[in-house]
Amino acid sequence: MKLELEQPGKDLYRIDSYNTGVICINGEHLTASLIITPHLLVQDWPPQSFADIASQHIEQLIQLRPEIIILGTGRQLHFLTPQLTVLIHRQGIGFETMDTGAACRSYNLLMSEGRNVAAGLLVPAP
Repeated sequence: MKLELEQPGKDLYRIDSYNTGVICINGEHLTASLIITPHLLVQDWPPQSFADIASQHIEQLIQLRPEIIILGTGRQLHFLTPQLTVLIHRQGIGFETMDTGAACRSYNLLMSEGRNVAAGLLVPAP
């Protein structure tokens, strides 16, 4: 699915498209889980499935100090354990979880509004 929004500044990371197995960011096709913020792209984020997500992966997102974290959980919506969700909320950071396609759209919208957003996106195999 192609994602169309106004073109942000060239120095910002924008999701061009998402399809099962690949996320295109600023023209680059990525096939592994990742973290994206407007100014940072972390490729090959270790969790490759929802079951792999552990506290250290959530801490990676928290350390970026965003105002909101979006977690894209793959093809299906999954929810973190209350213990992991509490790690985020204790820092005063907003948090949403959704399937990866919805997370890509939400990230682009928040990023285009100038919001300090971080997204951890699982890229499910095709």
